[in-house]
Amino acid sequence: MATANGIKVVGFHDLPGGGQVVVRNNIAYVGHVKPPDGTSIIDVSDPSKPRDLARISVPEGTLSHKVRVENGLMLVNREVFPIGRIDLDFRGGLEVFDVSNPAKPRRITSWPARGMHRFTFDGRYVYGSPEFDGYRGNVVSIIDFADPSRPQEVGRWWMPGQWVGGGEKPTWEGTAHRCHHPIRVGNRLYTSYWHGGFVILGIDDISKPEFISGLDWSPPFPWPTHTALPVPFPVRGRRIMLVADEDVGRLEMSAPAFLWIVDITDESKPIPFASFQVAEEDGSPKLDYTGMHQFCEEIRSTEIPIAWFAHGLRIVDIANPHAPREVASFIPDLPAGATRVQSNDVCFDDRGLIYLIDRTRGLHILERT
Repeated sequence: MATANGIKVVGFHDLPGGGQVVVRNNIAYVGHVKPPDGTSIIDVSDPSKPRDLARISVPEGTLSHKVRVENGLMLVNREVFPIGRIDLDFRGGLEVFDVSNPAKPRRITSWPARGMHRFTFDGRYVYGSPEFDGYRGNVVSIIDFADPSRPQEVGRWWMPGQWVGGGEKPTWEGTAHRCHHPIRVGNRLYTSYWHGGFVILGIDDISKPEFISGLDWSPPFPWPTHTALPVPFPVRGRRIMLVADEDVGRLEMSAPAFLWIVDITDESKPIPFASFQVAEEDGSPKLDYTGMHQFCEEIRSTEIPIAWFAHGLRIVDIANPHAPREVASFIPDLPAGATRVQSNDVCFDDRGLIYLIDRTRGLHILERT
C-alpha cells in the first residue's frame, strides 16, 4: 500500500520505467530505462488525467534514459544497453528533436560519440558525459547548440589518466573514474565523477575547463558519486553543496548510500560536514538500488525532494545544514512486475507539482501539503 506524509497524489500515469523526467509548459518528457522504449511525451495540463502525446522508440541494445528540453528543443541520450556491455561498433551520443509541437516531435540531427550518459542543457550549451575513442570512461564535454542542426563541441576536460590514447596511465581499475554529469552554475561546472568523487571546474574560458578542486571519498566509502549540486542561496552564512552517492556499483557489500552536505564557502577546499539517511535504514548491508539515488536538480527552497530508490520520495529540509531532517515522504504502491519500489528521478513543474518516476513502471504527480 502507498504511504504518504505531507504529500498528496494528484495524478498517475502508467508507462514503462523511466530514468529521468522533466516538465516544460505542462508537458512531461520521460526517458525510459529499457529498449525499445526511448522517450515518452505526455500532456499534464490536467495533472489528474495525464495523456500520451508521442512515444519515440530505440533499437535493441540502445539505452535512451535521459532527456532535457529547453526552448522547444529536446535532447535525448544514446548509450549502449545494458550499460557496461562491450560493443566496439556501437555509436551513440545525442539525438536532437524539435518539440515546438510536442505531439509531433521532429528529429533534427545527431551529435555522435561512442555514447552519452547523463547531461544538462541550458538552452545553448550541453554539459555532458560522452565516451570518446582513446579515452578510458566518460569525460566532460561542452557542446554548443547555437545552431541545433550543427552542434559543435567547444570544450573538453578529463581526469588525468583517462586519455590512454595520448599515453596517460590511469591509477584506477577499468572505468571507475568517469564523468557522470556536470551541472553549470555561473562560471563553474560541478561535476560528479563516479568512484572519482566530484570535481569543481572553472569555465571562464569555456573552451578550456580548469580544475579548481575535487574530493574523492570512494574508497573508503563504497558508493559512486552521482550528482554534485550547489545550493543557490546561503544557508546559515555558508555556501553549501548537495552530493548524491548512487546506491549501485558499490566497491563492496555495504549499507545503502545517503545524502552528503559539503561546505564550499572556500571552493578550493570542499569540506563534507553532514549527511542524511532515511530512518528505516539501520546500517546493515542491503542490495543495490535500496538507498539514495537523485535529488531534484532545481532547488527552490531548503526543502529538497529526493528519489530514494526503494524508499520512494523523501523531502529533506536542510535549513539547519548540520541536522537535515525529513519533513514529508511518499512511497508508491508496488509497480506491476516489481518486487520493490524503485523511485529513480524527481522534478518540479511551474505549478510546484512534483513528478516522481519509477524505474520499473509508472509516473506519479504529487503535491506538497
